[in-house]
Amino acid sequence: MNFLRKQLDKIKPNFDKGGKFEKYAPVYFAFDTFMFVPNHTTKMGAHVRDGNDLKRLMYVVVLALLPALFFGMWNVGYQHYSQLPNPTDDPNFVFPFMTVFMFGALKVIPMVIVSYVVGLGIEFMFAISRGHEVNEGYLVTGMLIPLIMPIDLPLWMLALSVAFSVVIGKEVFGGTGMNIMNPALIARAFAFFSYAPFMSGDKVWVADASTIDGVSGETILGTLASNNTPSYSVMEMFMGYIPGSIGETSVLMILIGAALLLYTGVASWRVMVSGVVGAVVMGLLFNTWGANTLMNFPWWQHLLVGGFAFGIVFMATDPVTAAQTNVGKWIYGFFIGFFAIMIRVFNGAYPEGIMMAILLMNVFAPTIDHYVVESNIKRRNKRLEKNLKAA
Repeated sequence: MNFLRKQLDKIKPNFDKGGKFEKYAPVYFAFDTFMFVPNHTTKMGAHVRDGNDLKRLMYVVVLALLPALFFGMWNVGYQHYSQLPNPTDDPNFVFPFMTVFMFGALKVIPMVIVSYVVGLGIEFMFAISRGHEVNEGYLVTGMLIPLIMPIDLPLWMLALSVAFSVVIGKEVFGGTGMNIMNPALIARAFAFFSYAPFMSGDKVWVADASTIDGVSGETILGTLASNNTPSYSVMEMFMGYIPGSIGETSVLMILIGAALLLYTGVASWRVMVSGVVGAVVMGLLFNTWGANTLMNFPWWQHLLVGGFAFGIVFMATDPVTAAQTNVGKWIYGFFIGFFAIMIRVFNGAYPEGIMMAILLMNVFAPTIDHYVVESNIKRRNKRLEKNLKAA
């Protein structure tokens, strides 16, 4: 690392003001601060001294995503091999762990690479054109996007979805911290509405299912939407041995990531808890109604399937697009959970509702905060008037 530090310091004058590569300074400083802690400090003005910066926060979120990522790699291979004919006469034969894992890794890693190359490439271009530093926000978005996509989504569709999310979902609003909706969900929404056959059905959730006869990868929500009963056990739902988007299937791995986010204070527990409460309320209402298979699906099992857990933990808690006030976070999270289950049940063509629920509440988050703040101001004014009269 010392050698790399010396080499970066050696070429730094070329990127400083007046250097021959001054225009590309954002690229240099992005790589420098990614590899090393920034060596500059604030010289004036009131500020809080804190060891955490945006880069460290993004690293924590990426670390929290790793359990879901690695399990997703294994599950991609497991879903593929579990539906192939037994190659031996041994009824207890199972494919070796590394064979299964490497198959999934070779499918998932190219998606992660495409996401980062396209997304960061666009971020660099905007940073150079605007003359400001590259923000670290895409470190998380670049990981989230592949994890919420089907495994067989063509890479060029993924690239277009990433480009749309970065340009339209973030950069047109001014970049990281200025966007009003979650960029990763913007990418999924773009892919869903532009390439629907590659984002739904029973052939997109298992690798190579479209080219292998007899392989079906219908998700639990898809089965329920067809008024059929899923064959998976509750333990399989919790552990994640089911078809689905790459990172959303294992509630256990998601909970491990959630524990890290909550321990470090990066994510809001209010949003997570209220989101679960909202889903439970809606699930109980539908269980009482019981008009079809989706409504009869036990309310607590709704929390284990689809992208609900992943969305509540990693995307509803996005500090940029979520509500900022404490009361607002309770309201914001509750309605995400409430609407997610409602969309699942009422829209048979779109049984997964967490994406639309989060995007909808992203739009309303500023309004929620506005009325919470206004309510606080009115309450304090009334208390002040009461105290003045008493005096």
